[in-house]
Amino acid sequence: MAELKKPEADLRRTYQRVFEICIIVSLVFMIAAFKFFPYANTGNKIVQASQELFNVEDIQQTKQENRPPPPPKPPIPIEAPSDDILEDIDIASTDLDVNAIVEAPPPPKVRKIAEPQYFVAVEEMPTPIGGLIGIQKRIKYSQIAIRAGIEGKVYVLAFVNKKGIVTKAIIIKGLGAGLDRNALKAVKATRFNPGKQRGKPVNVQVSIPIVFSLN
Repeated sequence: MAELKKPEADLRRTYQRVFEICIIVSLVFMIAAFKFFPYANTGNKIVQASQELFNVEDIQQTKQENRPPPPPKPPIPIEAPSDDILEDIDIASTDLDVNAIVEAPPPPKVRKIAEPQYFVAVEEMPTPIGGLIGIQKRIKYSQIAIRAGIEGKVYVLAFVNKKGIVTKAIIIKGLGAGLDRNALKAVKATRFNPGKQRGKPVNVQVSIPIVFSLN
């Protein structure tokens, strides 16, 4: 069972009475203040600031003078041809002859660039660096040739210059199905020992067989 507060200890019972007493006391103080101190000195001070005077000067408007345009330049005298001079001039006929035969201009001269000569047989024929096995390692079989089961040899004619570089390569005998193109790529990517004639490197063309086998 909850314990009840004693009436003497309950402060809420005196809230309203205390509030009314506070209001009455504040009103009494307000009335007394207005009655005994009607004019209260607020302490506001008036400060006089010095005024600065500005002299306004009259600006004279300038007049824009309209200058006259410059005089036109005198015309340059041109000597007219005399009648005596015109009589001595022969004017050619301007009639166009349609039936006249006109010769065509000569064709432009084409400068031919001399191609380097390649020997067919020399004392020392060019050999691929790494041998034919190195070329065979660069060979790639095409998917079409694998599906068709194409095997055989492709003969490539390689043009090897003095530095051992293949400048051109053509197919002598091919198999098709993309194998010829792969053989050309493998030969062109190979570096050669240049061919020699009398101990000097020369340009040589050499035939190289490329073997294609599925085994």
